[in-house]
Amino acid sequence: MTNHKITKKKILYFILAYNAEKSISKLLDRFDKVTLDHADEILLADDCSKDKTAKVAEWYKKAKNLKKLKIIYHEKNKGYGGNQKWGYNYAIKNNFDVVVMVHGDAQYPPEYILKLIKPIEEGKADFMFGSRIAGHPLKGGMPIYKFIGNKFLTSVENLVLGTKLSEFHSGFRAYNVHALKQIPFNRDSDDFHFDSEIIVQLAMAKKKIGEIVIPTCYGDEKCNVNSVQYGLNVLKVMSQYILHKLKLRKYSKFSINSDFK
Repeated sequence: MTNHKITKKKILYFILAYNAEKSISKLLDRFDKVTLDHADEILLADDCSKDKTAKVAEWYKKAKNLKKLKIIYHEKNKGYGGNQKWGYNYAIKNNFDVVVMVHGDAQYPPEYILKLIKPIEEGKADFMFGSRIAGHPLKGGMPIYKFIGNKFLTSVENLVLGTKLSEFHSGFRAYNVHALKQIPFNRDSDDFHFDSEIIVQLAMAKKKIGEIVIPTCYGDEKCNVNSVQYGLNVLKVMSQYILHKLKLRKYSKFSINSDFK
C-alpha cells in the first residue's frame, strides 16, 4: 500500500488594520497557541492609520515575543481593496500556499481560522469565507439595516452569478494563493467592493468556493463603510459583469482567460 503524505502548506495570516489601536491587542490575544503555531507568518498591514495601531502592535510583538508577527505601515492609505491587493501580492511573491484575511477591528473570529482553511489545505476549495448570515447575525449585534442590505445584495449576486452562497460580504476570508495567481485581482477596486469583484472573478474562473458558519460580533468599532454607496457599487459590479458576459461591453477585470499579467 502506498502512503500518501500530505505536504504542509505555507500559511500566511494577513491582518488588515486601520485606526485599530483599541482592538488590535484584543484580536491578537484571541489567537491560541495551536492557531499561532499553524502559521508560517502573521502579517499586519497598517493602512496609514491616524492612531497608534502600528506602535501598539509593535509593543504587543515585543511583550509577547511573537516573532512570527511582521508589521508594515503604509505611508499612504491604499484603501480597503488596495491593502488587500498589496497583501495578496506579498503572499504570491513570498510563495505562500494559503492566505487568510482577518480584520484588525476584531469583528471576525480568529478562533475559526483553522476550520476556515482546512478545505483549502485538503484541496477541496480554492476560496473559503466565514458566513455570518448562515448563523444568527442579529443576535450578534448586526444592525437590522445591514442584515436586510446583506440579504438583498447576496440574493442579487447569487441570481446573477448562479451561485448559492449565504453571504458575499463577510471580511473573514481564506484564499488558495495559486488560485489568486489565475485571476486579475489587481484590476479590482481599491474600495470596499473589492470583496465582491474578486468573488465574481473566482466564480468566472470556476474556482471552488466554500463557506463555514461564524458568529457575528459587532462591538464599538467605527465602521468606515458608507452602506448606501457600498450597496450601489456592488450593484454596479453586477451590472458590469452582465454587460461583459453578454459581450455588450468589455471590462478587463472580468477578462479571466486572457493574459492579464
